[in-house]
Amino acid sequence: MRKWLPIVLGALLILVGGVWTGQGLGYITGSFMTGERLWTSIGLVCVAAGLVLIVWAVRR
Repeated sequence: MRKWLPIVLGALLILVGGVWTGQGLGYITGSFMTGERLWTSIGLVCVAAGLVLIVWAVRR
């Protein structure tokens, strides 16, 4: 019944992580995060965590 919650949270992590990665790489401008390698790393970790969460929820 609550299988959708980790899937939604995983999708949100992937979305936010993608934005942060884009900002860290300089593809998305207009923020203090633009061009900062730290945000690239944080974004990639969020994307990976989101993928793991979705895979875990689907396999459960």
